[in-house]
Amino acid sequence: MTRKVFFSFHYGNDNWRVSQVRNIWVIKWNESISDNDREKTWNDKKIKEWIDNQLKQCSCTVILIWKETAGRKWINYEIKESWDKGKWIVWIYIHNLKDDNGNQTQKWENPFDKVNIGETKLSNIVKAYNPPYKTSKDVYNYIAKNIENWVEEAIKIRNQYPK
Repeated sequence: MTRKVFFSFHYGNDNWRVSQVRNIWVIKWNESISDNDREKTWNDKKIKEWIDNQLKQCSCTVILIWKETAGRKWINYEIKESWDKGKWIVWIYIHNLKDDNGNQTQKWENPFDKVNIGETKLSNIVKAYNPPYKTSKDVYNYIAKNIENWVEEAIKIRNQYPK
């Protein structure tokens, strides 16, 4: 079954790393999971409308995390809206994927620590996946091997919590 996925990430600095993860679908599963349109650069109203429209079409939000993801306005909005709309959420660390300059970065804060569902931090509900490798190629291969299962696991977790 095709799962429509919305990728949430820090657009300005993460685009290169994220494109690697997005391409996994095309290469590995021939679009067994499809992703959202490419993020655009607009004013706040237009960005919010775009996010809301993308989320209407998706069943799962994949948050791709590196050192500058946590606490960002649109990341927090995408997380909160995804949860409130009953979307499945997957969180994957991508700090060890190389950027366009061949650099890796450090692991950073969990953005789900900044979003609460009632009194509970979303980080206590949503599962995080941190590839256990240091080389970019191994990280990529680990994500490619596991991401489909992570999405399916997110469905099971989300189904435990009503909208």
